[in-house]
Amino acid sequence: MHRTISLIRSVGLGLFTLLAMESVAAAETVHLKADLKGSSPAATGNASVTYDTATKQVTWRIIYSGLSGTPTAAHFHGPAQPGANAGVAVPIPNVATSPVEGSATLTDAQAADLLAGRYYINIHTAANPPGEIRGQVTK
Repeated sequence: MHRTISLIRSVGLGLFTLLAMESVAAAETVHLKADLKGSSPAATGNASVTYDTATKQVTWRIIYSGLSGTPTAAHFHGPAQPGANAGVAVPIPNVATSPVEGSATLTDAQAADLLAGRYYINIHTAANPPGEIRGQVTK
């Protein structure tokens, strides 16, 4: 009887370990990017974006230059196909100076849109309230 209980415990512990390792292996960090452009050739930027599938956290680093003035706001917009417009999905705070770094936790729906290429980054200025530069976030 004692031997049977020990065997069941060993099998249970092994199964637990295997399942725990599988969930860790399934977690992934996805690397994405965006090239930000506008109507003025001087205004450009690029973004490095990562998404952690385990924590559901998106992290970004955005570098920009040549804007008409200090940025007033920046956002991830979506869901939208390239060239289409959409509402704000995730605000990007502290955009007054480049580089801009930050992170946010996404919902499952937001993560699906981000990973499917349906988000774009838009940086707004006083001279260009709808957005001075923007770029689609892609893998």
